[in-house]
Amino acid sequence: MAPVIGLINQVLWNYVLVYGLLAVGVFFTVRLRFLQLRRFPHMLHVIGRGTAGDDAGISPFQALCTSLAARVGTGNLVGVAIALGVGGPGALFWMWCTAVLGMATAYAESALAQLYKVRDENGQYRGGPAFYMTLGLKKPWMGVAFALCLLLTYGLIFSGVHANAMAQALGDAFGFSRAQIATGLVVLTAAIIFGGLRSVARFAEWAVPFMALGYLGLAGWVVLTHIAEVPAVLSLVLRGAFGLDAATGGVFGGIAAALLNGVKRGLYSNEAGMGSAPNIAAAATPVPHHPASQGLVQALGVFIDTLLICSATGFVILLSGVLGADGSDGVLVTQQAMTVFFGGAGTYFVAIALFFFAFTTILGNYTYAENNLLYLGGGRVGLFALRVSALGVIVWGVYSKVQLVWDAADAAMALMASINLVAIVMLSGVVIKLTRDYDRQLDAGKSPVFHIADYPELGDGVDHGIWREPLAKQDAPGVPR
Repeated sequence: MAPVIGLINQVLWNYVLVYGLLAVGVFFTVRLRFLQLRRFPHMLHVIGRGTAGDDAGISPFQALCTSLAARVGTGNLVGVAIALGVGGPGALFWMWCTAVLGMATAYAESALAQLYKVRDENGQYRGGPAFYMTLGLKKPWMGVAFALCLLLTYGLIFSGVHANAMAQALGDAFGFSRAQIATGLVVLTAAIIFGGLRSVARFAEWAVPFMALGYLGLAGWVVLTHIAEVPAVLSLVLRGAFGLDAATGGVFGGIAAALLNGVKRGLYSNEAGMGSAPNIAAAATPVPHHPASQGLVQALGVFIDTLLICSATGFVILLSGVLGADGSDGVLVTQQAMTVFFGGAGTYFVAIALFFFAFTTILGNYTYAENNLLYLGGGRVGLFALRVSALGVIVWGVYSKVQLVWDAADAAMALMASINLVAIVMLSGVVIKLTRDYDRQLDAGKSPVFHIADYPELGDGVDHGIWREPLAKQDAPGVPR
């Protein structure tokens, strides 16, 4: 199994996805006229807690928190440490580039998910890449392939990755046994996921802001108290990114190592272009009532994940000087870095942060898997089987070997992302139309509202009952630009 996984990773990551992800990010950044920069202030105005009288969906804020629950995970602690350990400090720079470009990609895929969403048998909004591949591209085989890949990755492998990281951190910090950790995780997870998507969204709404702000506060204190050393760290990152340090194996070797590991871990952390976040983006009632607004919300999620939280981890590690000190990698490096600044309490800080990051990620992953199981026609029996399987994978992850789990996650993620990237490029014309319509209304001082009647060329792929005029005619206050 390991040789097969290794071959998939080598082909897709070294020759397809690393450059494909960057190329798609550049493509949408240019076509959308640097939307992630010119509309960044506006992103903060579309994160509402209400649903504008439409109870079929969750709020934009809940959608953001749930997507962040999945995004902000072990990649922010373990993945950053691995990227820096293998690719050097320069990997952090390429993580930033991946995030900036990825904001445009995340916008595109989430706006499409909003446009092509449907109502399930309970009247709740559902959607995502499998839906826009089927309804927008008219390629149901592509939607089925994506849904199966997502069930494998988010329903199974990824939860094992996060459970494994939690087991290592909690075991080292508090001395918990693997059996204790597995039992506790299964009980906590079951209590939430058996309530479905809304139960996860309600939990994420309070847990994610708490864990993110708490972690950023700790890292911010480290940076502020060592502000004089920050310029040297930035220089180290930039020199490493462009292969200017002799220790990185020459100019081209240094760039290649930093680029490959920065992009891989950047994508694994922020998930832009992977096709995961659109599943929860489709479940939201956007405010204002336009597909593009939820795209902006999810673009902000990429910014928070990588440019804030991953950067916080990277700076703490680089300021501590523990990178490569004893050959450790993963969560141990982050724990050692925190110990430098907080003494013995640093290990506990990281273990607690990793627990929250990984636990909420497992919950977010479940919502993505549930969404795609319903797309494939799974009913009550299918949902029950998925929930039991998700709990079983947690136990498997606690006892698994780190390297095999990470390699399997890389391979599965690459397959899923490849399918999604092809789809959003094929639907790029629709993304452009949505963006132009949103920009035009916003520039006119209006609160943007999408009228499906204005775009008959989109055909019957869009649910006219969702995007018709009743909601559009509601009086809505102007939305700041």
